[in-house]
Amino acid sequence: MHIDLAIESDYSYIRERDRHITERLIRVKIKEQEIYILRDEQGANIGWMRYGYFWDNTPFMNMIWIDEPFRGSGIGKQVVLRWEADMKQRGHTFVMTSTQADEGAQHFYRKLGYRDAGCLVLDSQPLEIIMTKTLS
Repeated sequence: MHIDLAIESDYSYIRERDRHITERLIRVKIKEQEIYILRDEQGANIGWMRYGYFWDNTPFMNMIWIDEPFRGSGIGKQVVLRWEADMKQRGHTFVMTSTQADEGAQHFYRKLGYRDAGCLVLDSQPLEIIMTKTLS
């Protein structure tokens, strides 16, 4: 498995699967190098992770997507650790993410050292758990 920064040729793969971001913003995030693309040993795309910045200064992991056949194999952990290392190299000492309370991802993040930091309640949506991690 390979983790690379997404490039323009990855746009269609991401656009077809990511329904939580506008098509225009996908291109912006690719240009700003805020999307990691996951590839299998043959070079085929199998997932992605994208992030942004909370308060415009704190790295915030927005989404990890791994195609169904590749889930549960440690790829998610690998991309999170890569992202954390990259953020630390850029001088960040603190990162954030969130997940809905009805999703199993909260347990995944806690295993990686993320701590609950609060929650957000939106109309007709499950509780959104805000999670943080200090990079050592």
